[in-house]
Amino acid sequence: MSGPNALADLPVLRDPVESIDEKKAVHDGDDVVHDGALKETESSFGKDGSSAEDLSYREGALLVNGEPVIRNGEDVSNFLFDVRDDGDPSLTFRSIFLGTLFAGLGAAMCQIYIFKPLQVTVSTVFLLLLIYSVGNAWAAFLPRASWVENTRFARLGPFLDFINPGEFRLKEHVIASLVASTAAYGSSSVNNFAVQRLYYDTNVHATTAVLATFSTACFGYGIVGLLRPLTVYPSEMVYWANLPTVSIFQALHFDTKGNKKRVKLFWTAFTGMFCYEIFPSYIFPLLNGVNVICLATQHAPTKTQDIITNLFGGTDGNEGLGFLSFGFDWQYITSTTMSYPIVQQANSWFGIAICYIAIMGIYYSNVWNSLSFPMLSTSLFAQNGTRYPQSAVFGSTFTLNQTALNEVGLPALTGSNAWANLCANLAIGGLIAHCILFWGPYIVASFKQARAGTQPDRHWQAMQKYDEAPWYWYAALLVLAFFAGLIVVFKGETTLPWYGYIVALVLGGVITPFSTLLYARMGNGIATNQLMKMVAGAVNPGKPVANLYFSMWSHDVVSTSIGLAGDLKMGQYLKIPPRVMFLTQVWGTILGAIVNYAVMVSIVDAQREVLLDPIGTAVWSGQYVQSLNSAAVTWSMAKQLYSPSGPYFIIPMGLVIGIGPTIIQWFIGKRWEKIGPVKVNDILLPIIYQYMQWMSSGTNSPMLMTIIVGIISQVWLRRYHPGWYKKYNYILGGALDGGAQVMIFVLSFAVFGASGKSRPFPAWAGNPAQGNVDYCNGNGALD
Repeated sequence: MSGPNALADLPVLRDPVESIDEKKAVHDGDDVVHDGALKETESSFGKDGSSAEDLSYREGALLVNGEPVIRNGEDVSNFLFDVRDDGDPSLTFRSIFLGTLFAGLGAAMCQIYIFKPLQVTVSTVFLLLLIYSVGNAWAAFLPRASWVENTRFARLGPFLDFINPGEFRLKEHVIASLVASTAAYGSSSVNNFAVQRLYYDTNVHATTAVLATFSTACFGYGIVGLLRPLTVYPSEMVYWANLPTVSIFQALHFDTKGNKKRVKLFWTAFTGMFCYEIFPSYIFPLLNGVNVICLATQHAPTKTQDIITNLFGGTDGNEGLGFLSFGFDWQYITSTTMSYPIVQQANSWFGIAICYIAIMGIYYSNVWNSLSFPMLSTSLFAQNGTRYPQSAVFGSTFTLNQTALNEVGLPALTGSNAWANLCANLAIGGLIAHCILFWGPYIVASFKQARAGTQPDRHWQAMQKYDEAPWYWYAALLVLAFFAGLIVVFKGETTLPWYGYIVALVLGGVITPFSTLLYARMGNGIATNQLMKMVAGAVNPGKPVANLYFSMWSHDVVSTSIGLAGDLKMGQYLKIPPRVMFLTQVWGTILGAIVNYAVMVSIVDAQREVLLDPIGTAVWSGQYVQSLNSAAVTWSMAKQLYSPSGPYFIIPMGLVIGIGPTIIQWFIGKRWEKIGPVKVNDILLPIIYQYMQWMSSGTNSPMLMTIIVGIISQVWLRRYHPGWYKKYNYILGGALDGGAQVMIFVLSFAVFGASGKSRPFPAWAGNPAQGNVDYCNGNGALD
């Protein structure tokens, strides 16, 4: 299966809700009506791509009320986005200045959320709309060259034109936003520095920090540049989380008639959420997790209260699973489910259901001695349930001391943490098998099309007028990144040998295509860092800090590649010259790392004891850096913990176990396309495995509300009100994210103690002075 039409022959992942007959209807041009609402049309004229509303471009469009329903990547390419290109300038002083300015805000917000009970991403939509407002104000109020024409100041014209080139247009807006959003991705290298600062009393030198972040980020960018024919060019490489961004860019700059309503909606929703967010996050935190069971059982017996807290509690960090809780704090709900395809969400719901059962079952059946530790935590524990004294075992050299280990004993994971590690490996195995078996023909076809120049995506075709960033630019970046990392290995505080560094980069390069494929097609990826830690333990036994850096270089290649590939796809949709994309993404990545590092140092120094606490608080939590450290320590003892004679042997075996069910699914799919109403190919086992451990730590009370938001957006609005969905869905989500996140940014430094002393709100019924916020007070919460 090759050639220009190869992709058309491949099965396309569809939403489970679309079980209606979607066969082509050819009845002399008549419309065919399904269930009184859904209509399919077929026509065969015009493929000029002049308008995203030109439904004749694709035969067999599925219409509701005259609007196309977005079902897959081809629909996104053909109907959601216009191929219009006005040829306006992109790389200007204004675009770089605004990008740099807001990169600082985005990167700071990103780093703050690393130390929250629930990690969320900074809304790109919020950043772009903020930049849009400032950019338009810049264009309107700063002096222009036209203001001094035919005056004695005419000689200042070129300078004023450089500062203010006039109307703030699409490509300037895109470049400024991509610099800011690239900086807001975060840097796992900075998080490793936080681990060293907290657990190993090592303050990484500035030179090490700069070179390490440059190396990890730019090596990933070099790889994604070489993989563009597979991960960027084709229509099915959608990067669903970026759809709000692209839609809003085109809405703001192409559809001027509709701008007023869209912008009004954005600022109304943004202001409303900005004002509202102070209540669930500061004044009235009970809104973060209202659970009727918790409120009704405050006087239950102690053992019953413990069980109720573990299952229904979830407002405080690592409190419980938050079952049936209604979370009204948008900073944790976020708009992510307003853009993920419903097929991804349906698989995630199945995984979440298993998660509730598995974690409770593991804990109360005492698997892995779970009852000796908290039900949820990413910390390491001694066998008696106290915090593990790792400094006594590794000493100042950060190398395992076998004599000390014999005295102290092996560290233990909580049952939920062990389960999370097992599920991560299941997901990695399933991911590799799924990409090879289900998407293998697509991969081959994509490279053949790229080589032959026959890529059918109309946005890719429209980009052929621009000079591509040549492959050797990316190759040169790879070489620079490699030597920057090598300097860190030899001169920095890594304890990682040079050969371990090379193995880490090779491993990251091999995994990157698999992870990027899943992310591009489904909206989110699989956390492959567990695989990196396993290999790190084999390469660097007894060296936890070396394992941290091994995992950093191998995993950062993957995570950075995914983020930058999504930006390259955005550039393709919006017709940004590839060479400009290359330069601005590198700048945004480096800039973000610098801000990440500064904010990390401020928070770690101010909240050190809270971040070291295995439970944390409702405001700050060290769960993420704790998990990094726990994995580094335990995998440095792989022989003792993960060998066939160790207590956690099943965890590395999960990598192999995860492959088997996908192979079986593939054979079943060959025999039966559907089982009942469900298409076999719509079952995404890697996604299910990923969500089977989704609530193993952190704040879990918003889970039900995120599902409800996803159903409203992706089932009801997208399916039955596609016109409203296309015009307002993403703008509304971005506004709500932005309002909540800006308020959290303000509160973090004003009252939450990000840079000094915290100022808690006075206690009242909605903000209890003692116990958990949701009144689930088992497990000694009132002690």
